[in-house]
Amino acid sequence: MDPGAQPILLQGHERSITQIKYNREGDLLFTVAKDPIVNVWYSVNGERLGTYMGHTGAVWCVDADWDTKHVLTGSADNSCRLWDCETGKQLALLKTNSAVRTCGFDFGGNIIMFSTDKQMGYQCFVSFFDLRDPSQIDSNEPYMRIPCNDSKITSAVWGPLGECIIAGHEGGELNQYSAKSGEVLVNVKEHSRQINDIQLSRDMTMFVTASKDNTAKLFDSTTLEHQKTFRTERPVNSAALSPNYDHVVLGGGQEAMDVTTTSTRIGKFEARFFHLAFEEEFGRVKGHFGPINSVAFHPDGKSYSSGGEDGYVRIHYFDPQYFEFEFEA
Repeated sequence: MDPGAQPILLQGHERSITQIKYNREGDLLFTVAKDPIVNVWYSVNGERLGTYMGHTGAVWCVDADWDTKHVLTGSADNSCRLWDCETGKQLALLKTNSAVRTCGFDFGGNIIMFSTDKQMGYQCFVSFFDLRDPSQIDSNEPYMRIPCNDSKITSAVWGPLGECIIAGHEGGELNQYSAKSGEVLVNVKEHSRQINDIQLSRDMTMFVTASKDNTAKLFDSTTLEHQKTFRTERPVNSAALSPNYDHVVLGGGQEAMDVTTTSTRIGKFEARFFHLAFEEEFGRVKGHFGPINSVAFHPDGKSYSSGGEDGYVRIHYFDPQYFEFEFEA
């Protein structure tokens, strides 16, 4: 796959990208990095729409709600913040005892969850706030807080219908927690190392995990049944499912700290495309000068974006061959 058209390069961060995320329509792309800046871009031409200013540390996660009214960010400055998407105004500041690693709106956009790191003697918690109840926000008292004793949560998403959250842990376990009671509904361990990223399919029936154990895996989102495995030679930092093809894109590379100790073939850091059913790799896209930390498919499936350790976000529009491509089994 050689995209003849140049990718759109988004230069809005001075530190490595931690997460990128499209809103539901896909007209906006939100990017966060290890700097305090939260950027939002028009995905069609890469023009920067604006920034959400307020964090004082690295921002680990970002999410937008169903109708793109609100934006949620979690940061190493020990806070989770809610923003007005259109105006950039900060609507809520939820202070925590440790860094906020993952965050997300439920399907209706009324309930938020975020998880905090195990650090400085504090445990890893998942907190749930109902935005319809201002007293929870004002008193910083979530309606539910789930402790995670064994291994900290490194990625988490809302499950289908907002009934549960699916969390990936440092040790490679996957847990499904009830959003009502907080109990563990399902627990599986298919990965041997940390789960870096979890992304749902468009219809929320499946999700793909990306792990440090050099694999990405496909699971059923209700039963957590393991379905497919995509193997690479390097840690996988992020994986995303195409909304309209049986394709999955993987982004990864060495650990940031090992990059300087290994020989760099320029642009060795490729996004890799696998066929969902056959588990076969069918394409690569070069470009980043460091590991890819986050990948995302546009909701219309005609483009994808990747954010790298080099601080750049690249929006790639697929060429016509991609859409005509038939996999020969």
